[in-house]
Amino acid sequence: MESNKISVKDLNLYYGEKHVLQDVGLDVGEHSVMALIGPSGCGKSTFLKCINRMNDLAESVKIRGKVLLDGEDIYDRRVDTTLLRKKVGMVFQQPNPFPMSIYDNVAYGPRLHGIKGKGELDEIVERALTDAAVFEEVRDCLKKSAPGLSGGQQQRLCIARALAVEPEVLLMDEPTAALDPVSTLKIEGLVQSLQKKYTVIIVTHNMQQAARISDHTAFFLAGRLIETGVTGRIFSAPRDRRTVDYIMGRFG
Repeated sequence: MESNKISVKDLNLYYGEKHVLQDVGLDVGEHSVMALIGPSGCGKSTFLKCINRMNDLAESVKIRGKVLLDGEDIYDRRVDTTLLRKKVGMVFQQPNPFPMSIYDNVAYGPRLHGIKGKGELDEIVERALTDAAVFEEVRDCLKKSAPGLSGGQQQRLCIARALAVEPEVLLMDEPTAALDPVSTLKIEGLVQSLQKKYTVIIVTHNMQQAARISDHTAFFLAGRLIETGVTGRIFSAPRDRRTVDYIMGRFG
């Protein structure tokens, strides 16, 4: 029986007076891939950002409930958010490489956390780029500018940058939305290989993608978690009529 890496209990989030997430409870198993699906504006990305406290950076946010990482509440006031975001990395919809070399992009996080030796940094950069399935494509041009890479390579570089600080959880907010089909398939294959080392939670609007790459799926609607379960069951025999309607394309 798999253990839960993340347990969310009675999570409520407000932007000012707007109640964005309502009583969300969800468990994510260790070394699993969880897909979050639902129409635009339903709270998926907001929920994702709760797991590494990215919402702390927005004004007028109030959060109630618990988000447990390995049994510890990440919203405890004693939690160091810098260390939390080292444990729980994030990859965004649009690739956002820093305006520096490929090497320096990947080395940025480790340097921030105190690693200075060239030999150690070289190892980290190679390992992260390899894990992100992009090392063979860039090994001979590590000193070149990262923004000069193709969109798919930039996104895999951003994944490598997240992996370089050795996280335990990887959050991905529609990581293939801006990519072509070939790059999308590379990222999907990458996600499936990453779960050997990491717990992955991915927001996607692509039903086929969720079905292909995730172990479990959670369906959000209007700030509520409607249904969650093993991906095969969610897509073949959903229990809630709203899930059926969404998967069948009747709304969203």
